Amino acid sequence: MTSLLTAASAEQTQASGFNPMNLILLVALAFMIFMMFRGRQKAKKAQEELRSKLHVGAQVMTNFGLFGTVLRQNPDENQVVLELSPGTTATVHSGAIAKVVEPAAAAETEQAPAEPAVESPEETERRLNDEEK
Repeated sequence: MTSLLTAASAEQTQASGFNPMNLILLVALAFMIFMMFRGRQKAKKAQEELRSKLHVGAQVMTNFGLFGTVLRQNPDENQVVLELSPGTTATVHSGAIAKVVEPAAAAETEQAPAEPAVESPEETERRLNDEEK
């Protein structure tokens, strides 16, 4: 009996032309396409921001972890000449530049972390007694 009812309902949905599964698939496809375009736009915006910060004298990091200073740019051939250390240069593709290192960020990473303060037992006792009052 139930198989007759499901067969009848399947015939009705096919006859009417509306299948909810088709609607779900279309919505899922539209969502995936939207997310692909959104991801491309974000990547393009990030790449343009990187190119706007890239100039001669800028400190940069490459995708493979080399840090250097930009000496020359050749936009026609997509090449950047980096000075890795005084007298040592490397020519890399401009797409290999991962980020422009800001001077403030570089100074923060070079500083050693502050050592935690060590209290003597007497100082700890005094501090705890003061907190109780």
